[in-house]
Amino acid sequence: MKTWFITGVSKGFGRVWAEAALERGDQVSATARDINTLTELSEKYGDKLLAIELDVNNRQADFEAVKQAHDKFGQLDIVINNAGYGQFGAIEELSEQEARDQIETNLFGALWITQAALPIMRAQGSGHILQVSSIGGVNAFGA
Repeated sequence: MKTWFITGVSKGFGRVWAEAALERGDQVSATARDINTLTELSEKYGDKLLAIELDVNNRQADFEAVKQAHDKFGQLDIVINNAGYGQFGAIEELSEQEARDQIETNLFGALWITQAALPIMRAQGSGHILQVSSIGGVNAFGA
């Protein structure tokens, strides 16, 4: 049995990975900004799921969430930094604040979770961290 920590489980790939891990009998710490989106998973999988309300932009909350997951399950085998989003539209219309907000989430959110998880994985001598990107990370789209 593996123990997973996945950000951005409210929908999309994060949700799919969480459900797949739970279906195979693994334990999952699932994070979402709106914890209510995890109610169905909590009801279906009980103690195999730890639902954590988390905005990955909050470094202290990221460290606390990883610690909470480790405290509950005793290990971290797989961490998936999935929380993030893209901007769509003309690049020249993107405001500085919109760009900074996206960088905070997509870069620093993953960095904080990774910083929190690595000491645990080093101490246990194993673990995997997956950094997830959308198709926008590998393909360009013309306007």
